[in-house]
Amino acid sequence: MSISPRTTRIIRGFKVPSLVRNISTFAPKYEYQSSITSTTSFLCIDSYLQDNPHENIYPQNRKIDGLIKIGKLDSALKVLDEMPLCDVVTYNLLISGHRRYGLPKEGFAFYAEMVSLGSRENASTFSSVLGICADAGFYEEGIQVHCRALALGFGSNLFVGSSLVNLYIQMGFENIALKLFDRLPMRSLATWNLMLRGFCEVGRVEELLGLYTRMKLDGFEPNGLTFSYLLRGCSNGKFLDEGKQLHCHAVKVGWVELNIFVANALVDFYSACERLIDVTKAFQAIPAADVISWNSIVWVYANNGLLIDALEVFAEMQFWGNRPSIRSLVGLLSLASGMRNINFGRQIHSYAVKLGFDNGVHVRSALINMYGKCGDIERSVALYESVREISLECCNSLMTSFLHCGCVGDVVEMFGLMVDEGIGLDEVTLSTTLKALSVSSLASLGKFKLLHSCAVKSGFESHIAVSCSLIDAYSKCGQVELSRQVFEDLPSPNVICFTSIINGYAQNGRGRESLDFFQAMIQKGLKPDKVTFLCVLTGCNHSGLVKEGKLLFDSMKTSYGISPDQQHYSCMVDLLGRAGLLDAAEQLLQQAPGRGNSTMRSSLLRSCIVHKNEMLGRLAAKILLELEPEDPAICLQASNFYSEIGEFSTSMQMRELAMAKKVTREIGHSLIETSGHR
Repeated sequence: MSISPRTTRIIRGFKVPSLVRNISTFAPKYEYQSSITSTTSFLCIDSYLQDNPHENIYPQNRKIDGLIKIGKLDSALKVLDEMPLCDVVTYNLLISGHRRYGLPKEGFAFYAEMVSLGSRENASTFSSVLGICADAGFYEEGIQVHCRALALGFGSNLFVGSSLVNLYIQMGFENIALKLFDRLPMRSLATWNLMLRGFCEVGRVEELLGLYTRMKLDGFEPNGLTFSYLLRGCSNGKFLDEGKQLHCHAVKVGWVELNIFVANALVDFYSACERLIDVTKAFQAIPAADVISWNSIVWVYANNGLLIDALEVFAEMQFWGNRPSIRSLVGLLSLASGMRNINFGRQIHSYAVKLGFDNGVHVRSALINMYGKCGDIERSVALYESVREISLECCNSLMTSFLHCGCVGDVVEMFGLMVDEGIGLDEVTLSTTLKALSVSSLASLGKFKLLHSCAVKSGFESHIAVSCSLIDAYSKCGQVELSRQVFEDLPSPNVICFTSIINGYAQNGRGRESLDFFQAMIQKGLKPDKVTFLCVLTGCNHSGLVKEGKLLFDSMKTSYGISPDQQHYSCMVDLLGRAGLLDAAEQLLQQAPGRGNSTMRSSLLRSCIVHKNEMLGRLAAKILLELEPEDPAICLQASNFYSEIGEFSTSMQMRELAMAKKVTREIGHSLIETSGHR
């Protein structure tokens, strides 16, 4: 597009800050006879209601307007060059036209020229110029234009006020935007939607819902755009109950059927809340040709491990001409990670390369994570090293890959590298490092405290993942009181937090405290899961709380609808065996899925050795050797049993068999320190 000589001269000398600093110093050379504060329309036509000696301006303005509407901005500028005189409408058309075609700097240059020539702005001028400042990031200049609008009496104008609200929202000053919004003498649905969009984009969901309530009290009925912003806000905050209420309201007033954006926003909402059934219903209610949220449904299917469904939607999406997004690819790569299916992951990798998405931060970090979780740590490292610009997300993916592959030393080294290079830390970094140290022989209480200090300094100490990792780390050092302190500092602990502290006390042989926390969780209205029950049963086991353990085990099915799995049965068998209730342990073992595994039989055999039960021990040893004939550790345990009952020849045979299989015992280590030593 060619630019007229006149415009070129303006733009060459245009420097946004220097020009605008002088805008407020320009005094208009003339004033309109009509009152400015009563101006509410976009195009002020006061100049045409007065006697105008320059009658050719009006047809020229219409010509410029027509050319701009059909996209011929260069032709409109040529008409401008031929005009001997211009008025405010001329400048308004040029300013808004340049904004429309993505030329904010040029549009602002015309505003600067307009002010310098003494042509006085109207509401349309300020609305367009403030829009340019918001879109192009001319924030300092936008504040100065705000001052000029106030000086000329446009502070209470609906259109100027709406543009100011938009400007301050774009600047990130939502509270100032809200004050300006509250000062408007009247509001429109568009202004309400503007505020809703602003609070939605910054993730202030509670304020967003509060604004919606105010909007209804103000007598405004929501439209499709309103529901789209509200549902997107609920998606960002995972406000399931509030989103469901909005869904009902949208159905009631008919916007789900009438507006495809609302229907697709529902798919995104239920996808973000990981509601598989609801998202499927919302998705199936939209005609395939109108689906926008294909990538959301692919992601939620992949996130729930539904490989076939995810691939079917992925293929259908491309059939309807929709290009997969980064979200789809990340979801499928995460599915490959969860399934440990490296071949499927490689196919998605190849497709990402074909689409040109492989160099993006999100896809690259998902690839690093996928190869690491599938055991190909060399490929993960190679992908990390090929990244042009190291990001926090890629570092975290490599750290979690190292942890998954047991390379705990590399995790700690990676943490040090991130600190030295100034890459930064987040909750994933801290949590992963704490987990790595918790299973490392290099760990110490001092190192855990150092990481705790880092979490406090960086503001992540109250994050669930970091707090639970700290609780676990301190518990493994025997510092359960420090674990309790971390737990009590949490503003609103959830089931995972309670499970962590219950496990901490359980592992340190303090079953009573585990039961107390379990009861506190129930009283708070939280529902325990399988892991919670396993941890509290472990506490009962380590503390010999047989009666309490039985009651808990029985309540799993009767009170909470949770079917015990082999781990729960194994824990109960061990609890009963340690207490000498070997017949009860054997009976419970018979009720376990598959009539027990080698872990349960090994536990029972160990109890038989302690409590001198030869008959049940022989049966346990026989079945155990049948279940794990190639396990040398089982042979050694059976050897010890036969030695205890006096069958030394059989014991020696078992021991020789174990030695022939080159049995090795891993050296254990403790993280508990006494007087500075472990």
